[in-house]
Amino acid sequence: MLLILNVIFVLVAIAMIALILMQRGAGAQAGSGFGGGASATVFGARGSSSFLTKATKWLAVVFFVITFYMAWEATHGARLADVAANDLGVMAEVPPAAQGAPAESVPAAPGASATPAVPAAASNATPAVPEASAEPPAEAPATAPAEGG
Repeated sequence: MLLILNVIFVLVAIAMIALILMQRGAGAQAGSGFGGGASATVFGARGSSSFLTKATKWLAVVFFVITFYMAWEATHGARLADVAANDLGVMAEVPPAAQGAPAESVPAAPGASATPAVPAAASNATPAVPEASAEPPAEAPATAPAEGG
């Protein structure tokens, strides 16, 4: 059912695009001086505006009805979370692990006993903040600006 609706949905969308592109814009009257009056003979005396706008309107209604129905079907057709949790798919064929497995059968990780230790705290030989000196820093000698030549 949804496959048929998807095909109809795409066909309606393509038809809407074609009908919208065939309609005249607001500035289409400027082109009537260059032979744009031929549409009156094809679609009737009133021109193509009434036929194309009515067809576009009904295609838009069908488009939105199909859209709302497919959205409703997708939300109501979804499975509940607990049903999905019990369905394991391919993993349902895997036998469960033995319950009383001995701990010795699991090999130890290589180098597990060689965990690095935290080094001992260093002595207070270096202060965290350097002490301020009593004399101000020496000023750099002033240099003469370089003369450009």
